[in-house]
Amino acid sequence: MQKRAISFLKPYKKYMIVAWMLMLVELAVELTAPILMAKIIDEGVLVHNIDRVILWGFWLLVITFLAFVAGIINSFFAAYVSQNFGFDIRKNVYKKIQNLPFSHISKYPTANLITRLTNDVTQIQHTTFMIMRIALRAPLLIIFGTAMAIIVNWKIALVLIFIIPVLLVFLVVMMRIAFKNFQAVQKRLDRVNRRVRENLKAMRIVKAFYRKDSEISRFIDANHQLKAQTMKTLRIIELNAPILLFIMNVGIVLILWFGNIQLQIGAAGAGAVVAIVNYATRITGSLSNLSWIIMSFARAKASNDRINEVLMMDEEDLVQNSENTLKGKIEFKNVYFRYENHSKDINKKSRWVLKNINFTVKPGQKVAVMGATGSGKTTIFQLIPKLFEPTRGEVFIDDKNIKNYNSIHLRNQIGYVSQESHLFSGTIKENIAWGKQGATNEEIMKAAKDAQIHDSILQFPNQYDTVIGQKGVNLSGGQKQRLAIARAFVRNPKILLLDDSTSALDMETERKLLEVLNKYHCTTLIITQKITTAKQSDSILLLDEGEVIGQGTHEELLKTSQLYQKIYASQSGKGVKSNV
Repeated sequence: MQKRAISFLKPYKKYMIVAWMLMLVELAVELTAPILMAKIIDEGVLVHNIDRVILWGFWLLVITFLAFVAGIINSFFAAYVSQNFGFDIRKNVYKKIQNLPFSHISKYPTANLITRLTNDVTQIQHTTFMIMRIALRAPLLIIFGTAMAIIVNWKIALVLIFIIPVLLVFLVVMMRIAFKNFQAVQKRLDRVNRRVRENLKAMRIVKAFYRKDSEISRFIDANHQLKAQTMKTLRIIELNAPILLFIMNVGIVLILWFGNIQLQIGAAGAGAVVAIVNYATRITGSLSNLSWIIMSFARAKASNDRINEVLMMDEEDLVQNSENTLKGKIEFKNVYFRYENHSKDINKKSRWVLKNINFTVKPGQKVAVMGATGSGKTTIFQLIPKLFEPTRGEVFIDDKNIKNYNSIHLRNQIGYVSQESHLFSGTIKENIAWGKQGATNEEIMKAAKDAQIHDSILQFPNQYDTVIGQKGVNLSGGQKQRLAIARAFVRNPKILLLDDSTSALDMETERKLLEVLNKYHCTTLIITQKITTAKQSDSILLLDEGEVIGQGTHEELLKTSQLYQKIYASQSGKGVKSNV
């Protein structure tokens, strides 16, 4: 069931009610204090009655202390709700991202999602705290403060009745403008985060090519745009306070002028004028707070929309079921595929990445997939575990349309090793065991031996308990590839997909690895550029510009495919006579 961010406040309704009740206590004190001050002046100071001054002064101190205690407890409940609310949003947004189809996740840059999980949640969290602490008190003080001023003396209070509606309309207009500008600020923040992430991720390359000046320039440009947009937005917001204060101060002057007239004709007492001026002063402070509150609301609204955008996406069917174990037959029938176009031009369509793909892999077969960069090899691999679905045509696993498979059931039986051997923070053992929940030490060690990485692991000081640096920085390219392969081996998959994952291995290590593959009873697809690897496969699938232009054994393709002949000639140094 899809939820919006605000729905996560439901478990904390009782705490919010308590916080609001305490806030109302503070509000009541603020509304009562001017009345008591008026009584001190009219019944005590003006008639020189010290007993009345002490009496009403005592009650003023009592209610002030009451407001102080209520404020402290209110802050505690407000903090409790806002912190737990922020925790629940982060947890559920993160879970949502994990459950989204890969096609949905690919719409958002990584930095964008990170911003939503951190900065956007923080904005909502702060605003939630403010709602329970001061956000409601400000408008209520304006409303009830005006009402109390009318009760004290409606003629003098007419000044407030005319001024306040104008100011409220002004604030609503400013909030709408601020909302649009804060949306732009969050997008600029996404860009800054993306620049930082890209630079840190590619730090070795930046240093190797000595491109630090270029990267600094790119970051400064993104940072400058964030600063410019933020300053523009804050300038608009900061206009609120001086305009509000100017108008309200003019109002206070009018109240004093009109109040003086009422005093002279005996229509009002000095205490009443002081009380109304006090209300006007408090309303002025609330209006100033309201402009700041509106800024926070506008920012939180922009963040809330961005979070809801993720929360409202459709998830994959990730309920485990009791389907049968895969046999490993793979079949593509007239498959076309293109990635969704996310440009502003909705009429512009992305080019076909795959065009009319037809092939069949029998259970237990080993198939090498070859072709130039951009020919669609990796895309085929992404269709098999249902990371994407075909735009046209059908993909079958064991003669069953892949659309009808439960995603968990399917992926639990597929071992996938991507082009980039991504390793997680933690030990070597934890990284291998990541491929199978609850893997035993024996299974981990066997997978490492089969991946030809066991001997290398034993050379580390802490062996399998060696902590891997960020993204495997303390490992060589070949070691990272073999650890990634071990991670796939440990789950004993029925379908194994190796996406150019032996490119950093020497020929002897690769030979041993391919020999071990024969022990695994699984269907294996290997993307490779090496003829030596392709020759050991049962079949070779040759791609060019998204189309299958050849399929067969090494000997068959040497006779029928000019492209394969060129690849073979370039790697072997031998010319091949064409039979095409």
